[in-house]
Amino acid sequence: MMIKTVLIVALLISLITDIKNRKILNIVTTPSVLFALFYYTTTLGLEGFVFSIKGFGVGLGLLLIPYMLGGMGAGDVKLMAAIGALMGTSFVFYCFLYTALIGGLIALMIILKQKGLVITIKTFFYKIVFFQSNVGSIVLKKENQTGISFPYGVAIVLGTLFTLVWGGF
Repeated sequence: MMIKTVLIVALLISLITDIKNRKILNIVTTPSVLFALFYYTTTLGLEGFVFSIKGFGVGLGLLLIPYMLGGMGAGDVKLMAAIGALMGTSFVFYCFLYTALIGGLIALMIILKQKGLVITIKTFFYKIVFFQSNVGSIVLKKENQTGISFPYGVAIVLGTLFTLVWGGF
């Protein structure tokens, strides 16, 4: 119960700061990871430490490539790693799946709202037809706007809450 309380507090703070300032703070993620390591090590010994480290690694690994490609901020990656450290590998994997679905729906709604779906599809096929290598960097171009973005921490928080409520698939 204590682990879930720490998780929910970290999620709520991250949600607020990501919406307000577009940042997920290290002051939230780092203590969450340290608490998880301490808690699992003191309650389960070496097995608990390994459980938490594996969860941290899976959480980190799931979002590391999108971060390296510029698709999200480091705070999103650290939040997912903290979730993994707190809840373990299978939980963070299901959390990632829910997060990806929710993030995709949010992105689709934003694109549709900005009436840029047709432009995005045309750009995508243009890049495929003319063999341009940066297909993954499709952006909707508008006046004074270079791309569509939203605070992905919202999707991470919702995906984690869905996992808490419904578990895996």
